[in-house]
Amino acid sequence: MDPLEPPQPDRATSNGHGPAGNGQAAGRRETSQQVAPEGSARNLLGGPLATCGTAPVTGFYRDGCCETGPDDLGSHVVCAQVTEEFLAFTASRGNDLSSPRPMFDFPGLTPGDRWCLCASRWEEARRAGVAPPVVLAATHERAAELVDPDHLRAHALDA
Repeated sequence: MDPLEPPQPDRATSNGHGPAGNGQAAGRRETSQQVAPEGSARNLLGGPLATCGTAPVTGFYRDGCCETGPDDLGSHVVCAQVTEEFLAFTASRGNDLSSPRPMFDFPGLTPGDRWCLCASRWEEARRAGVAPPVVLAATHERAAELVDPDHLRAHALDA
């Protein structure tokens, strides 16, 4: 499975947080800047990791945050606001994030949606000139180990 693809059904619902598993409709809505409980994951700004996206629900663990762990081999740690150019780029690399996949309860992404990207895919897009903007407050601090933090800051929506 490509690291950016929606998870298999058992992963999407293993923690009860599939795209509609948070008790809310799967429709799109404005993303709030909620933060994780104190003492948990940190963001690139040094504070608590903020929620990246909940419509659709993003994150390797499908909890809305770009949290990572030992099972996250793709390091889904960069919170990005996807653009049409980025969606076309990642589709050209074999990972179509725009198309709905009802079997995974995934509505497909549209420009403006926030999504936890693999750090390596974000960097690949940056080098190709199509990196989407980043939300530093919702980007996991581990991203700085994988991507030059100056590049992330240069693309920040919240710098």
